Amino acid sequence: MTDLYSEAYALALDAADPLRAFREQFHIPTHGDREQLYFCGNSLGLQPKAVRAALIDELDDWAALGVEAHFQGKHPWMPYHGLVRDTLAGCVGAQPGEVVAMNSLSVNLHLLMVSFYRPTAQRPAILIEAGAFPSDRYAVESQIRSHGFDPATALIELEGDEPNGTISMAAIERTLAEHGERIALILWPGVQYRTGQAFDLTEIARLGHAKGCMVGFDLAHAAGNLPLQLHDSGADFAAWCSYKYLNSGPGAIAGAFVHERHAHSDRPRFAGWWGHDQATRFKMGPEFVPTPGADGWQLSNPPILALAPLRVSLEIFQRATMPALRAKSEKLTAYLESLIRTRLDDTLKIVTPSEAERRGCQLSLRVIGGRERGRALFEHLMTQGIIGDWREPDVIRISPAPLYNRFSDVLGFVQAVEHWRSA
Repeated sequence: MTDLYSEAYALALDAADPLRAFREQFHIPTHGDREQLYFCGNSLGLQPKAVRAALIDELDDWAALGVEAHFQGKHPWMPYHGLVRDTLAGCVGAQPGEVVAMNSLSVNLHLLMVSFYRPTAQRPAILIEAGAFPSDRYAVESQIRSHGFDPATALIELEGDEPNGTISMAAIERTLAEHGERIALILWPGVQYRTGQAFDLTEIARLGHAKGCMVGFDLAHAAGNLPLQLHDSGADFAAWCSYKYLNSGPGAIAGAFVHERHAHSDRPRFAGWWGHDQATRFKMGPEFVPTPGADGWQLSNPPILALAPLRVSLEIFQRATMPALRAKSEKLTAYLESLIRTRLDDTLKIVTPSEAERRGCQLSLRVIGGRERGRALFEHLMTQGIIGDWREPDVIRISPAPLYNRFSDVLGFVQAVEHWRSA
């Protein structure tokens, strides 16, 4: 019989992978004289090789053309953010007019909450998950305070009800049945950063809207990871970063989604010149007239040197396609899960749900024996050139990304843990 966990088997899986050539389009960091086993795309994706040339093109146009590069450059700067519109929309399952690349994730969340969190005395609350990423919690707490409400009563944090701290859809439904009339906004993750749990966004939007809530999603760990269908989900808004699975560089420009039913909305918003109607923007009038769609939430002209890496990365996603990436991702992560359960069951506990539809690339792992032993394993892996990341108090996150990770990488991680265990 074939040993499903042998190097020969892993290499055969790599050889049969229809996406294997995409790895060559990325710089793989090295450890000594060999490539790292890099499982940290959920924190910072690897650099596409074409990014350097894309940045040089913009620098060359700046040097040669100055301000005229807005109109005459290889990729003219004036409409540059439109160059990523279709590919960005395709990546998150939106209509082109529903998405825009702008700002950073937390800035976009704040700007969107200005419009979609409109609390009243009867409906002041925001629902988030307990243990939300700190930036999200800070943002919603400050939004609540800015409207004169007290987070002690207006911030509802839903605790996990499943054994590993994950949250069932039934728990969300129960919470909305109990508190829905008080909730002005549900702000929910596409994938919870610590547990790796993915959520049914369409069902959450349906449940929220049935109770009269606005529904927005933080897709920091979902964009470029899962085949999202934002338009069909019915969500009011969403925001995400693009330095994780979207491989656009540290601090990369983020994205925002506003459903088309709000395209001509007169909802309050923080306004800026670049969000003004394009047809009359340069008339420099005193009254703000928003551009229809997500573009109308822009404040400032786009940062070209930040958009160029995103353009390159999204072109790679367009060629690979999200369905194909997801198919490989499910196999990679299932292989990792199978190896852990078969060979490391006495060492690692998987926190992330086993059902493919309830997770993306990431498996969150607790080391049996407590935090100190977990840190010892994490630091050992780092010395071996195996890069995951640590999240307090006790989670190692390992995220095989289908654009550049291989089945043999996954096997290498498991072999390294086995070696540490037996040392």
